[in-house]
Amino acid sequence: MWSSENAGALDLDAEIELWSRAGQIKIAVGKHIDVRRLDLLIANAVLRWS
Repeated sequence: MWSSENAGALDLDAEIELWSRAGQIKIAVGKHIDVRRLDLLIANAVLRWS
């Protein structure tokens, strides 16, 4: 399971959180990273493994 968060153009950074059996991982990404595109990449990877 994962979640992503950003506040659009006003946000200076964004976060991706991943939960697994091994634990929780929180990744802070810079403002130049397209969080929605990264979220789509994760979704594609998860759905292919299902």
